[in-house]
Amino acid sequence: MPGREELPSTLERSPKEAQETWIKAHDSAVETYGEGQRAHRTAFAALKHSFEKVGDHWEKKKGRGPSDRQARKSTPKQGETAEGVDANASKRHLYDVAGRLGIPGRSRMTKDELVDAIKKANRKATAKAR
Repeated sequence: MPGREELPSTLERSPKEAQETWIKAHDSAVETYGEGQRAHRTAFAALKHSFEKVGDHWEKKKGRGPSDRQARKSTPKQGETAEGVDANASKRHLYDVAGRLGIPGRSRMTKDELVDAIKKANRKATAKAR
């Protein structure tokens, strides 16, 4: 099935460029690996090189590059990810994102704690938007 018909809801609320990145990567992965989870993981890995998840949508990152260990892989396997949070970003950037999401206690958090708190806030915002 073409990526345009399988577009995740978070991407429906995201910039056109993010949608096109996911669709192109998904459709290419379907041609290579067939329909299914592997095509979706590959599409999200491609998306995470240019975009990060903030709340219930994806936003363009300031610089290109993988957002977590899984996104570095060309054909990512199932495993733990940062769920679209740019875990490779600076602590300051993560702190600013946490502020935009209204995460309390962020000034006392480590970088890993900020990533986890943003992931939780993103899940909550996505669930609310559905």
